[in-house]
Amino acid sequence: MEQDESRYFVPAPSHWPLVGSIGLFLLMLGAALLLNDKATAGGYAVGLGFLIFVGMLFGWFGTVIAESRGGRYNDQVDASFRWGMGWFIFSEVMFFAAFFGALFYARHFAVPWLGGGGEKALTHELLWPSFAAAWPLLQLPNPEHFTVAKEAMAAAGLPAINTAILLSSGATVTWAHWSLKANRQRQLVAGLACTVALGALFIVLQAHEYWDAYTLKNLRLSSGIYGSTFYMLTGFHGAHVTIGAIMLAVILVRSILGHFTPQHHFAFEAVSWYWHFVDVVWLGLFVFVYLL
Repeated sequence: MEQDESRYFVPAPSHWPLVGSIGLFLLMLGAALLLNDKATAGGYAVGLGFLIFVGMLFGWFGTVIAESRGGRYNDQVDASFRWGMGWFIFSEVMFFAAFFGALFYARHFAVPWLGGGGEKALTHELLWPSFAAAWPLLQLPNPEHFTVAKEAMAAAGLPAINTAILLSSGATVTWAHWSLKANRQRQLVAGLACTVALGALFIVLQAHEYWDAYTLKNLRLSSGIYGSTFYMLTGFHGAHVTIGAIMLAVILVRSILGHFTPQHHFAFEAVSWYWHFVDVVWLGLFVFVYLL
């Protein structure tokens, strides 16, 4: 539909942010109840929160898609969307930078300090004389208060396979973008379908890796700083991959329905930016969490 360039579209007040907040609150409440052995109440809260959150996604996505298809987004709105997405990704970069910073501090400052040496030798001798500072931190200074992991997570195997999967998904989403700009509908759909499938495969393999880490290697959030940083970094990244795969699936459906043109497809570009960001974060994780 033809766009009106003389007006800047301002949407009406929406109830979807409130609905989404309620869904997220119930999800977090349910998770807290489950962690505190309140299985029944926690299960109901998680289930209800999940349903509300999914309903919010369908409703909010539908509203935005209807506005876009109705020709309400002109070049000014497009520029605002690009700035907004850019700042959002920047905030996500800072989010992961905080966790990488915590990992760096633990490895290069906190753990060596506990291990003694120099002016810290007295503290080491008095508090934990048998503790040897080494990363990954599997020998804990006070193991009676923690779940001691049997071994560290290796880079070979599932992490290496997942790295190849995510790098391949970055290539397929780029292929889809080029196809969209060249108005090649079949290649666009094929590229997006491959990207969604690779993202889903990554999530499945990461879940399998978590199962092995938890059951076979005894690595848990309670396994000291190594376990907590491992699960915080990889877990939040896995959540971002899940969100990205859901958004890509929506874009895939819209592409099949012919919603995008070579000139107007910022929704596709925004999701592809997000997906490339997820790829780059994983490369950092693979190097600093698994390899080093």
